[in-house]
Amino acid sequence: MGAEKKWLFTLFSVVFVSVLLLLLYSISAFSSAKPFPSAIRHGAHYPPSFAYYITGGRGDKDRIFRLLLAVYHPRNRYLLHLSADATDDERLTLVTDLKSVAAVNAFGNVDVLGKADRLSHMGGSHTASTLHAVSILLKLDPSWNWFIQLSAFDYPLLTQDDLSHVFSSVNRNLSFIDHTSDLGWKESQRIQPIVVDPALYLARRTQLFTATEKRPTPDAFKVFTGSPWIVLSRSFLEYCIFGWDNLPRILLMYFNNVVLSEECYFHTVICNAPEFRNSAINGDLRYMIWDSPPKMEPHFLNVSDYEQMAQSGSAFARQFQQDDPVLDMIDREILKRGRYRVTPGAWCSRHGSWWTDSCSQWDNVNVVKPGPQAKKLEETITNLLDDWNSQANQCK
Repeated sequence: MGAEKKWLFTLFSVVFVSVLLLLLYSISAFSSAKPFPSAIRHGAHYPPSFAYYITGGRGDKDRIFRLLLAVYHPRNRYLLHLSADATDDERLTLVTDLKSVAAVNAFGNVDVLGKADRLSHMGGSHTASTLHAVSILLKLDPSWNWFIQLSAFDYPLLTQDDLSHVFSSVNRNLSFIDHTSDLGWKESQRIQPIVVDPALYLARRTQLFTATEKRPTPDAFKVFTGSPWIVLSRSFLEYCIFGWDNLPRILLMYFNNVVLSEECYFHTVICNAPEFRNSAINGDLRYMIWDSPPKMEPHFLNVSDYEQMAQSGSAFARQFQQDDPVLDMIDREILKRGRYRVTPGAWCSRHGSWWTDSCSQWDNVNVVKPGPQAKKLEETITNLLDDWNSQANQCK
């Protein structure tokens, strides 16, 4: 009889524990149900929003996904582009990865370019691709304030709450674009040579075609050059796309045959357009270290560069090796971001832990809470605006 009672006690215990676990699971499932997205408000009284164009090629799927999580915010708009040399499987896997992010599913503000553009290194196809992206972003959601172009080799040095807070006090018609009319050696090696980018008309990737003769430097407009990494206002880009005068189209035709046109096109348009030449802030908000003598791309950043990078007052840094340990440092020390999770902000309504994502539920997405990095960027922008107000470094 004692054995029978012991068996019944064991059976009762198993049933009790099973029912308890089922009840806890049900409560957890109910409490973690996805809420309706918070209403996103735009206008002068709300924080600005950004349209991100993030690009990469074959093998860059994981880089792009990590970068997207690092710069994600429900108020922003994102267009991801794996160029034509990437496989369809990579694009499909990227879409699948995005579906695993609760906020991306709820707010629907991330798109992957399905018909990829073909790009040639140093060719005009890069400029064409950027204009294509701007057109798509304007059609998807014309309420954003600034366009930011990043590559899979970039990474942020602040949260989106930091960025929105600092840009809340910036005139929304201003663009941040490193520029100069002092062409130097670029005049003979970049501006005067005539090149043809085969990615604009061939299905396969080939090298640029270079003509044997050069053409004179233009005198109908002034050529400007600078960094290809840009933060451009929506008003200026609407001018580039819709062009109520012919300048953007004329310059596009000219720079189509220029080496590295992405280092000249927007710079020359903004500094030759009377309506916008006084809106160009001379800085790209990027942290980079160049080798000496400088190569085509900046130095790969690593852990030894972290302190200087974090104190630089830049919004973004480049370039990084895939999954370099310094990226983990930025995630941990600056972004407070867990692996495979978006960067938390004031919009997240949970306290995160190793088993829960703090941004799987959300509150008011129109509120931002800046952190320490915001002060550093604010100082950088204040210095740039002081130069701009003095007109000492403005389209010259």
